[in-house]
Amino acid sequence: MSPRYLVDGMNVIGTRPDHWWTDRHGAMVRLVDQIERWVAGTGEEVTVVFERPPSPPITSPLVEITHAPRAAPNSADDEIVRRLRTDPAPETIRVVTSDNALADQARFVGASVEPAETFRNRLADP
Repeated sequence: MSPRYLVDGMNVIGTRPDHWWTDRHGAMVRLVDQIERWVAGTGEEVTVVFERPPSPPITSPLVEITHAPRAAPNSADDEIVRRLRTDPAPETIRVVTSDNALADQARFVGASVEPAETFRNRLADP
């Protein structure tokens, strides 16, 4: 069985210094678009977690896009941990992040971890 992916969105975006910070929303849209194309070809189940709701909203028929209840430093990490702790099968989840503290918490509850850059490179593969 394939893992379900829980993606720390801004962490993945931040793996490339492509001036994403000048257009944060555009970077979020591009990431979701890349994930959609990957999901369309693989059938994987992916949830992307952002710190704050995208404005304007980003929707996808293939990818769940969510955000932390309140925007704050590490709030996406906190939301990912909350989701892991309330999931009946966290061992079926792969958390995508390069944040060591989040990775440790994910492993503690039984999830696997994939580095953000590795995941980003996977999205670029044809």
